Amino acid sequence: MARRHISEPKAIELLAMNVRKYRTKANISQTVLADLIGVSYSQIARIELGEINTSVSMIYLIAIALEIEPAQLLEN
Repeated sequence: MARRHISEPKAIELLAMNVRKYRTKANISQTVLADLIGVSYSQIARIELGEINTSVSMIYLIAIALEIEPAQLLEN
């Protein structure tokens, strides 16, 4: 199977879009999500705005809080 190349900015954009999508689908505010995973509201806001490149562990924590698989946060 051929692998697709994805740029870092595109990955950050996908993460931002999917965090917001799954968070709103779960009817969870940025503040509540931040509290669930132990970070500041502003960090969640910056992730959703695509302003920061976050860690794999943060992606995992967000996915667990949203009750989804981590891979879903990077799907196109």
